[in-house]
Amino acid sequence: AETKGKVVIAGRSNLRIAGEHLVVSGLVFRDGHTPTNDVIAFRRTKQHLANHTRVTEVVIDRFNNPERHETDFWVMMYGKDNRFDHSMLIGKSNSGVTMAVRLDSEASQNNGPRIDHNYFGPRPVLGSNGGETLRIGTSKYSLLESRTLVERNYFERCNGEVEIISSKSGSNVFRGNVFVESRGTLTLRHGNGNRVEGNVFLGNGLPHTGGIRVINKRQTIRNNYLFQLTGRRFAGALVVMNGVPDSPINRYHQVEESVIENNTIIGSDHIELAAGSDEERSAVPKTTRFANNLIANLETKDSIAVHDDISGIHYAGNVYDGVEEVPDADGFEHRPVEFEWGGNGLAYPVDEANAGVGIPRGLAVVQRDETGPGWYPKPAPAIPFGSGRTVAIGPGRDSLTEALEASAAGDVIELETGEYTVTKIPVLAHPVTVRGNRTNEGAEARPLVRFERSALVELADGGSLELVGLAIDGSLAPDAYGNSVVRTSRYSMLGNYAVRVVDCEVANLNTNHSFNFLRVSRHTFARNIDILRSSFRAVTGHIVALDREIDDLGIYNGESVVVEDSRFANVEGAVLNVYRGGTDESTFGPEVSFRRNVLEDIGHGKRNKTRASVFLHGVQTVSIEDNDLSGTQPIRVVETVGEPITRIDGNRFSESAPPVVVPWQR
Repeated sequence: AETKGKVVIAGRSNLRIAGEHLVVSGLVFRDGHTPTNDVIAFRRTKQHLANHTRVTEVVIDRFNNPERHETDFWVMMYGKDNRFDHSMLIGKSNSGVTMAVRLDSEASQNNGPRIDHNYFGPRPVLGSNGGETLRIGTSKYSLLESRTLVERNYFERCNGEVEIISSKSGSNVFRGNVFVESRGTLTLRHGNGNRVEGNVFLGNGLPHTGGIRVINKRQTIRNNYLFQLTGRRFAGALVVMNGVPDSPINRYHQVEESVIENNTIIGSDHIELAAGSDEERSAVPKTTRFANNLIANLETKDSIAVHDDISGIHYAGNVYDGVEEVPDADGFEHRPVEFEWGGNGLAYPVDEANAGVGIPRGLAVVQRDETGPGWYPKPAPAIPFGSGRTVAIGPGRDSLTEALEASAAGDVIELETGEYTVTKIPVLAHPVTVRGNRTNEGAEARPLVRFERSALVELADGGSLELVGLAIDGSLAPDAYGNSVVRTSRYSMLGNYAVRVVDCEVANLNTNHSFNFLRVSRHTFARNIDILRSSFRAVTGHIVALDREIDDLGIYNGESVVVEDSRFANVEGAVLNVYRGGTDESTFGPEVSFRRNVLEDIGHGKRNKTRASVFLHGVQTVSIEDNDLSGTQPIRVVETVGEPITRIDGNRFSESAPPVVVPWQR
């Protein structure tokens, strides 16, 4: 571009580059999507590649195919000795790796690309496999060398799936990158002889934030800083995997001849050794050195998990504090560790006796503003509920409709006591809160909301809804099946939405059968659904049904569901119907917390195919605790993959069958 940032490429567009010693700079891709497999490709055809070519200061901003699970890639590097730098890749929401290095021909092998000073993110949870931010190689070519250098990039909120970076080739170097509040790990998935050095992982206590996962031979993990990471299993702060004996090229090769040294791990929940051990993955790590690492927690926790024989790992010179149990008494020394902040923003032990363990004092940390083009703004945080204007309205016919249609992101629409009738379906493309006036107290003061169409509200891309302190009555809805209070778009949605219900009464969702509170469509995804201190009665459908992805490919409709301190009565369907099919291990959800609720006469409708009051299939983390169930169908939990956590405890049953749990059979 003659003027950086002034050339905007929109619509159905893509760029293919072929030749020698070319430079592409200053372009912006937004407001469209690629009609091909990629937005930028370092080749014109399979025979005409780019070599010694640089793409710099380029922006790809939410340039997504409108179909969520239509796969494409934003940047594909072919050829040799190419560079991608100071660029920004933000907001990829459809299936497909954000950026990939391909080794699918001899002309693209041992290729030596450089990827540096780029800003990656945010990438929202995809809810299936195929959400990596960066991939180098594929399993088919993984025993070949690439020599890719990934240096001083900034990964922020890259949450697509369990692998932020997936290295699937040999002799790659990952150096000096920063990962901020990103779910998943830098994964050495396939390929040998890779180095991971001087990287910084800042989880800040957010769920599923991880560090480094080690698989294969001759890997070096050195001088990395891992801070407040909460991930477990394949997303731990540091994960050393088991392999498959005589592994096929696309499975798990044994960890051997590797070095893990001088890493600092602070306040992180899980270090996993011999992770993934099962009947197939039975080849334990061997000829591997784990030395001079510093592991410290502010509060003592059992943060090192051993899943199989780890005698093939040699431990030496490691220091720990706040760890309940270490895997080798001779290779770990307990010392109280006090920290101070260094000039680079990282924590270092005060005591000079610890100077030889963990990261070096001089570790250079790339800053956010050093990455990407300086002329394009970094993305702002998502707009939360309640962050906009407060608009007070009075009762009446369509006064609420008009307020919703006029609302902006983050607005709060505050209702006076009275009756509100909605005669058309508002479509929300931004987060909005609808709440009763806080000065009015008691159930009788709740504003009464009725609606005459098949839904009270529809959520479009970008839309989210919070309902607080309302009485919602469905008795004016059409005498037709399939009504709902809240529904998603009937078409694929790229944006992950939220629904939050607090202190509400919902009743008379019974004008015809299959009247749900929340109805979703295929290829839509809930970031979170929260129902707190609310009541639901006289419902002919489900309360929450996240059950539209039925192809058993690991795709699902929602990440987190929390239902607490609420009452449900005379519901013909299930209170929750959450389905995730397939055996893919690349996602974290769904997760369900269902606690301190009262259920009466639930699940007996003839159209309730789940035959359950709560039906959870393939949910990864389940907590069903301290609930009262009377005259209900049983709770049914079907475990399907990975290491699911199912906790059903302290519930009381009256004229209700006990829970049914079908455990995962490895």
